[in-house]
Amino acid sequence: MTKKERAAQAVRVLKERYPDALCSLVYEKPYELMIAARLSAQCTDARVNIVTGPLFRRYPTLEAFAQADLAELETLIRPCGFYRTKAASIKAACERLLTVYDGVIPDNMDDLLTLPGIGRKTANLLLGDVYGKPAVVADTHFIRITGRLGLTKQTEPEKVEAELRRLLPPEESSDFCHRVVLFGRDVCSARKPKCSECPMADFCPGCQG
Repeated sequence: MTKKERAAQAVRVLKERYPDALCSLVYEKPYELMIAARLSAQCTDARVNIVTGPLFRRYPTLEAFAQADLAELETLIRPCGFYRTKAASIKAACERLLTVYDGVIPDNMDDLLTLPGIGRKTANLLLGDVYGKPAVVADTHFIRITGRLGLTKQTEPEKVEAELRRLLPPEESSDFCHRVVLFGRDVCSARKPKCSECPMADFCPGCQG
């Protein structure tokens, strides 16, 4: 079985298992997804969702985030870790959105990467979830699971992204990434993957090995 064939099988199986491919981060507005994604760096989505509830009520608009008192913002996001760096980049990104992009999340990679604190992982998440564009969110879990599936031997996020873009149908790529996250939590955990329960065991080199 080629990598492309294995990728197609994985897309089919995960689509059947998780028909509703939703982002784990809770948000209503595009800029809220940007902020939640920034907070999720080295922090669980579950903890981020606990923090963003009161955070988004305290700062209900993009303007409110841009004008936020930095010390107060740091206090509110402290449970997510690296709170000083994250607070500074969130405030700066919101300021740039207002001054350069008229308050609208950019719809292309180059402009997204000019926002403070935004790397390719978050940029891809925004392109896929906000604009429905082909996107590969190569986070730690995605890299681990696609490696086990034999879809890539790469470990650097940008190289994984490039390889999976060649293997996945463009229209399925963003949803596939969300499904991989759910699958990682349910079955393919980092330390104790449940290979006996894996719906992809028949063609997964990780299970067969």
